[in-house]
Amino acid sequence: MKKWNALFLSMVMILSCFSVSAVAEERYLGVMLSTNVMSLDTNLATDGESFEVIADCIDGLTQMDADGAAIPAIAESYDLSEDGKTYTFHLRDAKWSNGTPVTADDFVFAWRRICKEAGEYAYMFDSSVGCVKGADAIIYEGADPATLGVSAPDPKTLVVELEVPVSFFPSLMYFPTFYPINEAFYTSLEEGTYGTSPETFLSNGAFVLESYTPGTANLTVKKNPDYWDADRVQLAGISYQVVGSSDNALTAFKTGSLDVVTISGNQVASAKKDGALSEKLAVTGAGYMWYLSFSQTENNAEGGMLANANLRLAISNAIDREALVEDYVMDGSLDTYTAVPPQFAASATTGADFSADQEAFADICGYNPEKAEEYFAAAVAELGKDTFTFVMIYGNNEGDEVAKVAQAIKSEVEEVLPGVTINLQPMTKAERLDKMQNDNYDIALTRWGPDYADPMTYLGMWITNNSNNYGFWSNAAYDQLIADCTTGAYISDYDARWEAMFKAETLVMQEAVIAPLYTKANANLITAGVEGIEFHPVALNRVYKNAIIK
Repeated sequence: MKKWNALFLSMVMILSCFSVSAVAEERYLGVMLSTNVMSLDTNLATDGESFEVIADCIDGLTQMDADGAAIPAIAESYDLSEDGKTYTFHLRDAKWSNGTPVTADDFVFAWRRICKEAGEYAYMFDSSVGCVKGADAIIYEGADPATLGVSAPDPKTLVVELEVPVSFFPSLMYFPTFYPINEAFYTSLEEGTYGTSPETFLSNGAFVLESYTPGTANLTVKKNPDYWDADRVQLAGISYQVVGSSDNALTAFKTGSLDVVTISGNQVASAKKDGALSEKLAVTGAGYMWYLSFSQTENNAEGGMLANANLRLAISNAIDREALVEDYVMDGSLDTYTAVPPQFAASATTGADFSADQEAFADICGYNPEKAEEYFAAAVAELGKDTFTFVMIYGNNEGDEVAKVAQAIKSEVEEVLPGVTINLQPMTKAERLDKMQNDNYDIALTRWGPDYADPMTYLGMWITNNSNNYGFWSNAAYDQLIADCTTGAYISDYDARWEAMFKAETLVMQEAVIAPLYTKANANLITAGVEGIEFHPVALNRVYKNAIIK
């Protein structure tokens, strides 16, 4: 009898352990998103939330290591021609979540499609960034997509031809715009439905899409058992939830409904004072730079009044950036005075941060009421009027601090410049982007995150007619400097290229093309026992392939 009882108890213990293990195995990591995922289509996605989820589920040719360097993903290796203009990628054995193999043709199809449809991020293929052969003609002139410099001589070999050498090209390959799409699957779907549900989306990455409806606040991904590197992935899945306020984020974390949240403002101060929370607080660089974009066309801003550089400089000098980060953002963000933000792009020869010397430009756009008044007086003389009313748009679902920052800017500018009135217009992020893309705004409080670790990820935005040049500023000298850095005289002279980019940034600042405000930090609360999440200021802000829940 005792033997039977002992055996029974042993079996119960084994079953209990199995049950606990199974439950633990199925525990999903709860992660906060600040806004809804806008699209899982690599040709339509433009926001960090969408890019994060796409990268959960799809591997490109390369992926990021913990330090942000490019390491093998779908491409096991590559060869580079002596002239630096031809990459030959050798693909590993990998498959899509419907069981079909990942082939070089999947990349050819996806890249041609993006260039043909000229999506907002198609510029990453053109001569301002990736310099893929033929991309400019396809994107901007409607040339045949088959002329793009990408080919698949066999299923495991992808050949990419560039117009000129691009030193950071392997790092571009981990950005979602360059990810593959299975053509047979894509063409089997009803037009416009790709990526709108788990049934219309294929994965070849660490996770597969489990639940998603566009426009809703929740989304889940689960571990992909057929991932080529599945042994490395320890999470059973990720449960995303959109949380629009820092108060709600803190509550969700305290109640245990979310494991990873981002807080700001007073909640950060509160967490630092709470012993139990302070141990779980981690401040990381988010990479995003917040800035004001000014429409310079006659369609907006009182018939193009903001095309006047002195008026833009007056507004920029009326803003106290230090007060913004200390009194309203309060999460470790850095007040910023440069068009290229600090702490993401370092010189390959000296290791120096491109924008380390913020003081060099603070004299141009730093808080200086007297200079603001002088610039305003010059603008009044040039424009023949002394009162101006502008509407500033901002996203009401982009974090608690954004509305506070918008109100602070309005108050500061109107106090320093009595002739300027700024009316605030909150809206969703999607609406803000739509207005900016369609030239239907005066001033926008907006942000940009670096897609790759080079100053050009910012400087490329202000080239004449660039799709992200929302202010429609144009300067021939600036365009020439950028051309020299991307396709011209400085492509093989690293130090000369660095110096030319600095000259280009100086033009942007002297003309007040934008008014930089602050470089965002994220104050993250992370549940004890959650480890291995990689935070990056470039391209993909959060990567979960090495994350574990202990």
